[in-house]
Amino acid sequence: MTELVYSARNISFAYGSLAVLHDVNMDVESGQMVGIIGPNGAGKTTLLRLLSGYLLPGTGTVELFGKDLRAYEKRRLAQLVATLPQAVSTIFPYTTEEFILMGRYPHFDKRLGYGREEKDVVREVMGRMGIDQLSGRIVNTLSEGERQKVYLAQCIAQNPKVLLLDEPVSHLDIRHQMQTLELLAGLNEKGLTILMILHDLNLASEFCSRILLLSQGKISADGPPAATLTYQHIEGAYGTVVVVRENPLSGKPLVLPVASRYLNK
Repeated sequence: MTELVYSARNISFAYGSLAVLHDVNMDVESGQMVGIIGPNGAGKTTLLRLLSGYLLPGTGTVELFGKDLRAYEKRRLAQLVATLPQAVSTIFPYTTEEFILMGRYPHFDKRLGYGREEKDVVREVMGRMGIDQLSGRIVNTLSEGERQKVYLAQCIAQNPKVLLLDEPVSHLDIRHQMQTLELLAGLNEKGLTILMILHDLNLASEFCSRILLLSQGKISADGPPAATLTYQHIEGAYGTVVVVRENPLSGKPLVLPVASRYLNK
């Protein structure tokens, strides 16, 4: 039986006089892997921040597991939801293990400190992420792609019920994009609910069971890839011509952008 994880009702948000989201309504059930797509400025990151509790809606409500998000104590919220923002700054010279270990903070006993169990979780997560070779390295010295994997490892070490990711594979090459998304898909199959912003429509198509398309601060399409990734929806939101075909192996929609020089022939 599925459980309702998020329920957002009539949420709107503005940065000063700039309205970003308008009367957004959405439900997310446990075990879903939701891809959030849309053009720049559509409100994707703002929506994720509202779901994380980092921002509060100007109007409307966001509930997490049937409880108003604003009513959660911060430690309890961190036990339920892990968030990877688009940009992460690491000021201090943490090693990869130290940085990932911070993901265990919501769970450990403050009186006892970090024990062997917490450090075992870090080693296990690093193995699953394929970053054992980064052991002992200072996070600030890593490449962007390596840092992105370490940031995601910290979220996974947090052992949340929900994972919110803002462009989690944007700094990775295609091989590591696939490895990372396959890892997330495996976690999702085990019950982890994932919502992530993706700019690559074909990656969203291949890995997400549900795609939410934002345009001009509103949800313009919401459903499985075949229903949302139509040329009508994409062209309407992005203002560019595309051809949509079926991936011959997966059967999922394959989106092909069309250069303007071919349109007048």
